Amino acid sequence: MGTAIGELLERQNIELDFLAGKTVGVDSYNIIYQFLSSIRGSDGTPLMDSEGNVTSHLTGILYRTANLFEKGIKPVFVFDGKPHKLKAETIKKRHEIRTEAIAKHEKALKEGDLEQARKFGSRALKLTEPMLKDARELIQALGFPIVEAPMEGEAQISVMCSNGVLYGAASQDYDCLLFGAPKVFRNIAVTGKRKVPGKNYYVDISPEFIDLKKNLEALGISRQKLVWLGILIGTDFNEKFPRIGPKTALKLVKESGSFESVCEKAKFRPEFDYKEVEEIFLKPQASEEFKIEFKAPNSEKVLEFLCEKHDFSRERVESVLKKLGQKASEKGSQQSLSAWFK
Repeated sequence: MGTAIGELLERQNIELDFLAGKTVGVDSYNIIYQFLSSIRGSDGTPLMDSEGNVTSHLTGILYRTANLFEKGIKPVFVFDGKPHKLKAETIKKRHEIRTEAIAKHEKALKEGDLEQARKFGSRALKLTEPMLKDARELIQALGFPIVEAPMEGEAQISVMCSNGVLYGAASQDYDCLLFGAPKVFRNIAVTGKRKVPGKNYYVDISPEFIDLKKNLEALGISRQKLVWLGILIGTDFNEKFPRIGPKTALKLVKESGSFESVCEKAKFRPEFDYKEVEEIFLKPQASEEFKIEFKAPNSEKVLEFLCEKHDFSRERVESVLKKLGQKASEKGSQQSLSAWFK
């Protein structure tokens, strides 16, 4: 979900080569949801193995992460920790949306309405602990590092970016900007043509780069006021102000020297503690206990996990592993493999 500030932001279309040689923090929950939403059958049902275990996210991790590696990008997967108490309402709403979508998907399947089944199937997303466990196991077998955040994964990534540990944040949501990530990259793993939800046409999706400093300068606001803007139009931690859209929110924060003044101009006094929401973004919680270490893929473990446990095609998995090995060899011809994987 995140905050809907996208229409206010300047962005630069890039090629994946732009990130060659860079270490990028991947918002794991965000990207897994993308895979679950986009990698589905013609009836909107996710890919599953013979035991009924969902494998759409594993397919995405294998093929699309391998594509990033082939481009020379070094992904670090950051997983969410315990959600903040203020996120409870957002989680509740997501559950309600998912429950409704599941019912509509099942109804469409019974009626043979594939278009509606596809539409609601992509919304009936349920990310379970076993699915997350499988995701972690595959990522580690492929040799990519995992960082466990104490709370929000985007907060962890943003702090690591600000401290120079990571080059940028890879996430579809804009919250990383509120958390202070200097560089945010969108559509890193979902490039190509994509069907517009509820519409009968496709659009081209290409990677985007959003520079925090340049956008703050263009908007004429500070990062604190960007957080105020997010609070006005709604974040995962608070309800939006009524009758306030992004452009109106920008006007209000530019005219105001305090959030109290913003409330007066908006003629609305929120029930939530805006200072607590502001602190979540301006003082993000992050762990310093992590180790960024890239390793060569454990081919035997990948094959066992995907092919024997989850019914993946051995030929296809071996093809991906071969490409990864070839890419690693190319790196080794230019610099030592230990330098690439450390």
